[in-house]
Amino acid sequence: MVDFEILTPELNQKFHKDGYLVIPGFLREDEITALLTRSKELLDEFSLDGHPLTCFTTDESGDKKHIRFFLEDEAFGEDGKLNRPKELAVNKMGHALHELDPIFRSVTLENPRLQQLVLELGFHRSPLVLQSMVIFKQPSIGGQVPEHNDSTFLYTDPPSALGFWFALEECTPQNGALSFLPGSHLRNPITKRFVRLPEGGTGFESLSAPDPLATSSPSDYKQEPCEAGTLVLIHGSVLHKSEKNTSPHTRYAYTFHMIESGATYDAKNWLQPTPEMPFSPLFSLPPLVARRGGPSD
Repeated sequence: MVDFEILTPELNQKFHKDGYLVIPGFLREDEITALLTRSKELLDEFSLDGHPLTCFTTDESGDKKHIRFFLEDEAFGEDGKLNRPKELAVNKMGHALHELDPIFRSVTLENPRLQQLVLELGFHRSPLVLQSMVIFKQPSIGGQVPEHNDSTFLYTDPPSALGFWFALEECTPQNGALSFLPGSHLRNPITKRFVRLPEGGTGFESLSAPDPLATSSPSDYKQEPCEAGTLVLIHGSVLHKSEKNTSPHTRYAYTFHMIESGATYDAKNWLQPTPEMPFSPLFSLPPLVARRGGPSD
Protein backbone atom coordinates (compact mmCIF):
# COMPACT_ATOMS: atom_id res chain seq x y z
CA MET A 1 0.00 0.00 0.00
CA VAL A 2 0.99 3.63 -0.25
CA ASP A 3 1.84 5.79 2.72
CA PHE A 4 -0.49 8.71 1.96
CA GLU A 5 -4.22 9.32 1.81
CA ILE A 6 -5.82 9.31 -1.64
CA LEU A 7 -9.42 10.06 -0.65
CA THR A 8 -10.21 12.76 1.87
CA PRO A 9 -13.43 12.31 3.91
CA GLU A 10 -14.95 15.10 1.81
CA LEU A 11 -14.21 13.26 -1.47
CA ASN A 12 -15.54 10.01 -0.05
CA GLN A 13 -18.74 11.77 0.98
CA LYS A 14 -19.03 13.37 -2.46
CA PHE A 15 -18.85 9.95 -4.15
CA HIS A 16 -21.63 8.55 -1.98
CA LYS A 17 -23.74 11.68 -2.51
CA ASP A 18 -23.32 12.03 -6.29
CA GLY A 19 -22.73 8.40 -7.27
CA TYR A 20 -19.48 9.19 -9.07
CA LEU A 21 -16.18 10.89 -8.37
CA VAL A 22 -13.62 12.50 -10.68
CA ILE A 23 -10.01 12.09 -9.51
CA PRO A 24 -7.58 14.05 -11.74
CA GLY A 25 -4.01 12.81 -12.17
CA PHE A 26 -4.54 9.32 -10.79
CA LEU A 27 -2.45 7.72 -13.55
CA ARG A 28 1.19 8.75 -13.87
CA GLU A 29 2.51 9.92 -17.23
CA ASP A 30 4.45 6.69 -17.73
CA GLU A 31 1.29 4.65 -17.06
CA ILE A 32 -0.72 6.70 -19.56
CA THR A 33 1.99 6.25 -22.18
CA ALA A 34 2.27 2.51 -21.53
CA LEU A 35 -1.49 1.95 -21.81
CA LEU A 36 -1.79 4.08 -24.97
CA THR A 37 1.21 2.41 -26.59
CA ARG A 38 -0.04 -1.08 -25.79
CA SER A 39 -3.56 -0.26 -27.01
CA LYS A 40 -2.18 0.89 -30.34
CA GLU A 41 0.08 -2.17 -30.59
CA LEU A 42 -2.90 -4.46 -30.06
CA LEU A 43 -4.83 -2.57 -32.73
CA ASP A 44 -1.93 -2.98 -35.15
CA GLU A 45 -1.69 -6.71 -34.36
CA PHE A 46 -5.45 -7.24 -34.77
CA SER A 47 -6.18 -9.05 -38.02
CA LEU A 48 -9.40 -8.68 -39.99
CA ASP A 49 -8.90 -12.16 -41.44
CA GLY A 50 -11.59 -14.35 -39.98
CA HIS A 51 -13.18 -11.49 -38.02
CA PRO A 52 -16.98 -11.46 -38.41
CA LEU A 53 -16.87 -7.69 -39.09
CA THR A 54 -19.66 -7.10 -36.61
CA CYS A 55 -20.36 -4.34 -34.13
CA PHE A 56 -20.43 -4.92 -30.38
CA THR A 57 -22.77 -7.64 -29.16
CA THR A 58 -22.66 -9.62 -25.95
CA ASP A 59 -23.43 -12.95 -27.65
CA GLU A 60 -19.73 -13.63 -28.18
CA SER A 61 -18.09 -11.11 -25.92
CA GLY A 62 -18.43 -13.29 -22.81
CA ASP A 63 -15.40 -15.21 -24.09
CA LYS A 64 -12.57 -14.20 -21.74
CA LYS A 65 -9.91 -16.46 -23.25
CA HIS A 66 -8.95 -13.99 -25.96
CA ILE A 67 -8.82 -10.24 -26.48
CA ARG A 68 -11.74 -9.43 -28.78
CA PHE A 69 -12.31 -6.42 -31.00
CA PHE A 70 -15.68 -4.82 -31.76
CA LEU A 71 -16.32 -2.32 -34.56
CA GLU A 72 -18.17 0.99 -34.79
CA ASP A 73 -21.58 1.08 -36.49
CA GLU A 74 -20.52 3.83 -38.88
CA ALA A 75 -17.27 2.10 -39.88
CA PHE A 76 -19.11 0.23 -42.64
CA GLY A 77 -20.16 1.42 -46.08
CA GLU A 78 -23.33 0.40 -47.91
CA ASP A 79 -21.43 -2.57 -49.34
CA GLY A 80 -20.86 -3.92 -45.82
CA LYS A 81 -17.12 -3.36 -46.00
CA LEU A 82 -15.01 -1.13 -43.77
CA ASN A 83 -14.88 2.44 -45.01
CA ARG A 84 -11.73 3.38 -43.07
CA PRO A 85 -8.51 1.81 -41.73
CA LYS A 86 -9.09 -0.82 -39.05
CA GLU A 87 -7.33 1.25 -36.37
CA LEU A 88 -10.02 3.93 -36.86
CA ALA A 89 -12.89 1.44 -37.01
CA VAL A 90 -12.63 -0.42 -33.69
CA ASN A 91 -15.12 0.68 -31.04
CA LYS A 92 -13.64 -1.32 -28.14
CA MET A 93 -11.48 -4.28 -27.20
CA GLY A 94 -11.98 -6.54 -24.19
CA HIS A 95 -13.11 -8.08 -21.94
CA ALA A 96 -10.24 -9.49 -19.86
CA LEU A 97 -7.32 -7.18 -20.60
CA HIS A 98 -6.42 -7.16 -16.90
CA GLU A 99 -5.78 -10.92 -17.10
CA LEU A 100 -4.52 -11.37 -20.66
CA ASP A 101 -2.07 -8.47 -21.00
CA PRO A 102 0.72 -7.62 -18.52
CA ILE A 103 0.55 -3.84 -19.10
CA PHE A 104 -3.14 -3.67 -18.23
CA ARG A 105 -2.65 -6.15 -15.41
CA SER A 106 -0.01 -3.94 -13.80
CA VAL A 107 -2.36 -0.95 -13.66
CA THR A 108 -5.33 -3.03 -12.49
CA LEU A 109 -4.35 -5.95 -10.26
CA GLU A 110 -0.81 -4.94 -9.30
CA ASN A 111 -1.38 -1.28 -8.47
CA PRO A 112 -0.84 -0.32 -4.80
CA ARG A 113 -2.48 3.08 -5.30
CA LEU A 114 -5.61 1.44 -6.67
CA GLN A 115 -5.72 -1.00 -3.76
CA GLN A 116 -5.32 1.89 -1.32
CA LEU A 117 -8.15 3.78 -3.02
CA VAL A 118 -10.47 0.78 -2.79
CA LEU A 119 -9.71 0.37 0.91
CA GLU A 120 -10.33 4.06 1.60
CA LEU A 121 -13.57 4.11 -0.40
CA GLY A 122 -14.99 1.20 1.59
CA PHE A 123 -17.43 0.22 -1.16
CA HIS A 124 -16.30 -3.43 -1.16
CA ARG A 125 -14.94 -5.79 1.49
CA SER A 126 -13.47 -8.40 -0.87
CA PRO A 127 -13.64 -7.12 -4.47
CA LEU A 128 -13.38 -9.10 -7.68
CA VAL A 129 -12.26 -7.48 -10.95
CA LEU A 130 -14.09 -8.20 -14.21
CA GLN A 131 -14.96 -6.76 -17.63
CA SER A 132 -11.91 -4.71 -18.57
CA MET A 133 -11.75 -2.99 -21.94
CA VAL A 134 -10.38 -0.07 -23.92
CA ILE A 135 -13.01 2.18 -25.49
CA PHE A 136 -11.60 4.08 -28.47
CA LYS A 137 -14.45 6.51 -29.32
CA GLN A 138 -13.20 6.97 -32.87
CA PRO A 139 -13.05 10.39 -34.62
CA SER A 140 -16.38 11.49 -36.14
CA ILE A 141 -18.01 8.05 -35.71
CA GLY A 142 -17.48 7.16 -32.04
CA GLY A 143 -21.05 6.30 -31.15
CA GLN A 144 -23.34 7.80 -28.54
CA VAL A 145 -23.83 5.69 -25.40
CA PRO A 146 -27.36 6.31 -24.07
CA GLU A 147 -28.43 6.72 -20.46
CA HIS A 148 -27.75 3.56 -18.44
CA ASN A 149 -26.37 2.19 -15.20
CA ASP A 150 -23.74 -0.53 -14.93
CA SER A 151 -25.54 -2.79 -12.44
CA THR A 152 -28.08 -3.62 -15.14
CA PHE A 153 -25.30 -5.33 -17.10
CA LEU A 154 -23.23 -6.61 -14.14
CA TYR A 155 -26.02 -7.58 -11.80
CA THR A 156 -25.35 -9.03 -8.36
CA ASP A 157 -27.64 -9.62 -5.42
CA PRO A 158 -27.33 -7.29 -3.65
CA PRO A 159 -26.11 -4.84 -6.34
CA SER A 160 -22.37 -4.24 -5.93
CA ALA A 161 -20.93 -3.11 -9.29
CA LEU A 162 -18.40 -0.28 -9.24
CA GLY A 163 -16.78 1.14 -12.39
CA PHE A 164 -13.21 2.45 -12.76
CA TRP A 165 -12.88 4.62 -15.88
CA PHE A 166 -9.45 6.02 -16.80
CA ALA A 167 -9.07 8.77 -19.39
CA LEU A 168 -6.03 7.97 -21.57
CA GLU A 169 -6.55 11.11 -23.65
CA GLU A 170 -8.21 14.46 -23.02
CA CYS A 171 -11.99 14.08 -22.85
CA THR A 172 -13.95 17.06 -24.17
CA PRO A 173 -17.59 17.92 -24.92
CA GLN A 174 -16.77 17.37 -28.59
CA ASN A 175 -15.17 13.91 -28.35
CA GLY A 176 -17.59 12.28 -25.91
CA ALA A 177 -16.80 13.18 -22.30
CA LEU A 178 -18.92 11.32 -19.75
CA SER A 179 -22.09 12.87 -18.32
CA PHE A 180 -23.78 11.89 -15.05
CA LEU A 181 -27.12 12.35 -13.32
CA PRO A 182 -25.86 13.21 -9.81
CA GLY A 183 -27.62 11.35 -7.01
CA SER A 184 -29.58 9.08 -9.34
CA HIS A 185 -28.10 6.00 -7.61
CA LEU A 186 -30.11 6.97 -4.52
CA ARG A 187 -33.49 7.23 -6.25
CA ASN A 188 -33.33 4.95 -9.30
CA PRO A 189 -33.51 1.25 -8.35
CA ILE A 190 -32.24 -1.45 -10.69
CA THR A 191 -35.41 -2.43 -12.61
CA LYS A 192 -33.93 -4.88 -15.13
CA ARG A 193 -30.87 -7.01 -15.76
CA PHE A 194 -29.06 -8.14 -18.89
CA VAL A 195 -28.98 -11.94 -19.13
CA ARG A 196 -28.25 -14.93 -21.32
CA LEU A 197 -31.57 -16.12 -22.72
CA PRO A 198 -32.55 -19.82 -22.50
CA GLU A 199 -33.15 -19.90 -26.26
CA GLY A 200 -29.72 -18.40 -26.94
CA GLY A 201 -28.44 -14.85 -27.25
CA THR A 202 -28.94 -12.13 -24.67
CA GLY A 203 -31.70 -9.77 -23.58
CA PHE A 204 -33.24 -7.94 -20.65
CA GLU A 205 -35.10 -9.53 -17.74
CA SER A 206 -37.47 -7.33 -15.75
CA LEU A 207 -36.93 -7.06 -12.00
CA SER A 208 -39.58 -4.46 -11.16
CA ALA A 209 -41.70 -1.84 -12.87
CA PRO A 210 -39.86 1.44 -13.56
CA ASP A 211 -40.91 4.36 -11.37
CA PRO A 212 -42.96 6.69 -13.63
CA LEU A 213 -41.79 9.63 -11.53
CA ALA A 214 -38.09 8.78 -11.97
CA THR A 215 -37.59 10.78 -15.14
CA SER A 216 -34.71 12.98 -16.21
CA SER A 217 -33.97 15.57 -18.85
CA PRO A 218 -30.67 16.40 -20.57
CA SER A 219 -30.40 19.54 -18.46
CA ASP A 220 -30.25 17.41 -15.30
CA TYR A 221 -27.01 15.80 -16.44
CA LYS A 222 -23.56 17.12 -15.56
CA GLN A 223 -20.84 16.61 -18.15
CA GLU A 224 -17.35 15.95 -16.82
CA PRO A 225 -14.57 16.91 -19.29
CA CYS A 226 -11.21 15.78 -17.97
CA GLU A 227 -7.52 15.47 -18.71
CA ALA A 228 -5.59 12.31 -19.55
CA GLY A 229 -4.76 10.38 -16.39
CA THR A 230 -8.06 11.15 -14.68
CA LEU A 231 -9.89 8.32 -12.89
CA VAL A 232 -13.68 8.44 -12.68
CA LEU A 233 -15.32 6.17 -10.09
CA ILE A 234 -18.82 5.15 -11.17
CA HIS A 235 -21.40 3.70 -8.75
CA GLY A 236 -23.19 0.75 -10.36
CA SER A 237 -26.60 2.40 -9.95
CA VAL A 238 -25.80 5.94 -11.11
CA LEU A 239 -27.18 6.95 -14.51
CA HIS A 240 -24.58 8.13 -17.00
CA LYS A 241 -24.03 8.47 -20.74
CA SER A 242 -21.72 9.92 -23.40
CA GLU A 243 -22.40 11.68 -26.68
CA LYS A 244 -21.09 10.87 -30.14
CA ASN A 245 -17.52 11.90 -30.92
CA THR A 246 -17.96 14.70 -33.44
CA SER A 247 -14.31 15.78 -33.27
CA PRO A 248 -11.33 14.75 -35.42
CA HIS A 249 -9.66 13.25 -32.33
CA THR A 250 -9.90 9.87 -30.61
CA ARG A 251 -11.00 9.53 -26.99
CA TYR A 252 -9.19 6.48 -25.60
CA ALA A 253 -10.30 5.27 -22.17
CA TYR A 254 -9.51 2.15 -20.15
CA THR A 255 -12.27 0.83 -17.92
CA PHE A 256 -13.01 -2.14 -15.70
CA HIS A 257 -15.49 -3.06 -12.98
CA MET A 258 -15.46 -4.62 -9.54
CA ILE A 259 -18.14 -6.58 -7.73
CA GLU A 260 -18.32 -7.89 -4.17
CA SER A 261 -17.23 -11.52 -3.89
CA GLY A 262 -19.84 -12.16 -1.22
CA ALA A 263 -22.72 -11.09 -3.49
CA THR A 264 -24.56 -13.63 -5.65
CA TYR A 265 -23.36 -13.68 -9.26
CA ASP A 266 -25.36 -16.36 -11.05
CA ALA A 267 -25.43 -18.26 -14.32
CA LYS A 268 -27.93 -15.89 -15.97
CA ASN A 269 -25.39 -13.08 -16.29
CA TRP A 270 -24.04 -12.60 -19.81
CA LEU A 271 -20.42 -12.42 -18.63
CA GLN A 272 -19.30 -15.59 -16.85
CA PRO A 273 -16.12 -16.71 -15.10
CA THR A 274 -14.55 -19.94 -16.26
CA PRO A 275 -12.52 -22.57 -14.40
CA GLU A 276 -9.47 -21.47 -16.42
CA MET A 277 -10.09 -17.77 -15.78
CA PRO A 278 -12.22 -16.95 -12.73
CA PHE A 279 -12.92 -13.36 -11.79
CA SER A 280 -9.76 -11.80 -10.33
CA PRO A 281 -9.53 -10.89 -6.62
CA LEU A 282 -8.03 -7.44 -6.14
CA PHE A 283 -6.34 -8.53 -2.93
CA SER A 284 -4.38 -11.71 -2.33
CA LEU A 285 -6.67 -12.83 0.52
CA PRO A 286 -9.42 -15.29 -0.48
CA PRO A 287 -13.00 -14.02 -0.91
CA LEU A 288 -15.00 -13.88 2.31
CA VAL A 289 -17.98 -15.80 0.88
CA ALA A 290 -18.01 -18.26 -2.03
CA ARG A 291 -19.76 -17.25 -5.24
CA ARG A 292 -22.13 -19.27 -7.35
CA GLY A 293 -20.35 -20.04 -10.59
CA GLY A 294 -21.77 -20.25 -14.08
CA PRO A 295 -21.17 -22.40 -17.11
CA SER A 296 -17.90 -22.25 -18.99
CA ASP A 297 -17.78 -20.49 -22.30
